[in-house]
Amino acid sequence: MTDLLETVVENREMVQPHHANALDVTHGGNVMKWMDEVGAMAAMRFAGETCVTARVDQMNFERPIPVGDTAFITAYVYDVGDSSVQVRIVTEREDLRTHERERTTESYFVYVAIDEDERPTSVPELTVSTEEGERLRREARTGESTR
Repeated sequence: MTDLLETVVENREMVQPHHANALDVTHGGNVMKWMDEVGAMAAMRFAGETCVTARVDQMNFERPIPVGDTAFITAYVYDVGDSSVQVRIVTEREDLRTHERERTTESYFVYVAIDEDERPTSVPELTVSTEEGERLRREARTGESTR
């Protein structure tokens, strides 16, 4: 069994001009790609198997990430099925000079664990053994149900 806090993955992407659209802010497709990659890392860390994207819930872009800032992406597993892994993914814009952060995007992805024959395979139970883990799970379930 794997504990929720063991699945947390954080990553930063420096927003460069080639990531930007005509408004000099990150193209939404890049944000989605980065979120999918970090979410898959959390899912695989949990499952101990290769995981593929099965579903992406609604994704709202609340604010842009300008060129020169970083996209700070956090993902963690909050629920599982037989072979499915539910991951909450939050992206924040971060100014490295001031350490200021603000949420830009949040979504819920479902990944499926697959075996070497690329067929769905079972995943372990998810445990939650700390107050911080319970808080994160509660936030994910609440956010998912309000979408």
